[in-house]
Amino acid sequence: MSDIDTPADLYYTPEHEWVQRTGPAAVRIGITDFAQSQLGDVVFVQLPAVGDTVTAGESLGEVESTKSVSDVFSPLTAKVIGVNQDLDGEPEKVNSGPYTGGWLIDLEVSSPEELDAALAQMLDAAGYALITVE
Repeated sequence: MSDIDTPADLYYTPEHEWVQRTGPAAVRIGITDFAQSQLGDVVFVQLPAVGDTVTAGESLGEVESTKSVSDVFSPLTAKVIGVNQDLDGEPEKVNSGPYTGGWLIDLEVSSPEELDAALAQMLDAAGYALITVE
């Protein structure tokens, strides 16, 4: 078993984003522990602004590390309702707490039913763990 943290209460994408339902039609997004460990030390995070719309499967921003720059892909087509401003001054929070202080953005879709359908297409922790086996 690997020491990569994969909380069971989250949803995951094959592109290494995690999704946490925070309301009837809202979610919080971040990159997984596996993704941050592959990136190395995060030095900069570029994210959309509150009010922007992001499209499922398209880049919503970038995470830059000492090794590379990686796109963060939106798991949903939704409106940005929150951005983690702490990352402007402390991008290393993505490394130290990818599921806590290192979250990226909050999104909202038009209805709970739309969110239910989108989440049903995502991976659970066990499914995500299968794609991170090294």
